Amino acid sequence: MLQLKGSTWQPALMRNTRIYTNQPLASNTLLHLEQGSARHIVRVLRMHKGDQITLFNGMGGEYIAKVTQLDKSSVILKIGDFCDQSVESSLNIELVQAISRGERMDITIQKAVELGVNKIQPLFTSRCNVKLSGDRLIKKLTHWQKIAVSACEQCGRNRVPEVCHPLDIIQWTERSDGSSNGVLLNPVSGKSCRDMPAMDNISLLVGPEGGLTDTEISAAATCGFTSVRLGPRILRTETAALAMIATVQALWGDFG
Repeated sequence: MLQLKGSTWQPALMRNTRIYTNQPLASNTLLHLEQGSARHIVRVLRMHKGDQITLFNGMGGEYIAKVTQLDKSSVILKIGDFCDQSVESSLNIELVQAISRGERMDITIQKAVELGVNKIQPLFTSRCNVKLSGDRLIKKLTHWQKIAVSACEQCGRNRVPEVCHPLDIIQWTERSDGSSNGVLLNPVSGKSCRDMPAMDNISLLVGPEGGLTDTEISAAATCGFTSVRLGPRILRTETAALAMIATVQALWGDFG
């Protein structure tokens, strides 16, 4: 495919296909890719023998790999050189997020990973209106972790943030040691992020659509969370989370 640039035609840049695997990686070895990723390469990306991809397993860095064999559901790769590539933020961010319904939680996790969070702790709160338990809870947690992996594949991260097992907010506050640099989004607070001291690690607590109860806010305050607001408008929970991450990245992280 050719692309016009200036007054001359030049080859268009090929997209860098990045694939996560939970297998050990080493140069000059063969790897049988997991079935799901193999099917994606064959059926969606329609790659061929000799095509190149980038592999990572969450341990840091990435490897160049080449397709050596493939069929409808199987792909074998020859792993090449290692690259100690990292795009991790200098600001360590934990997102503590009240669980929202359907795609809103999916979008929050996806975009939070793209924005650089290191850990996501889903919470059940009094007003979150989401009921999950047993097999449904495990299935949903697996789904959320896959979203985090896919976001890393897309945005170039080589370390996959953990999506932790969901907890009740009071249970979560009881487990906290109170040592975190915690920020709670609260639209009635008189403080903004600019009033906070510079940080190199931070926990962001975002409530559900109906907001946190007074009891939940007090429990978070006991754990060291300071209430701040993002401006005069009331934001949806997924908007608030992403706006807050972008704000702290701009203030103390790698946005700028």
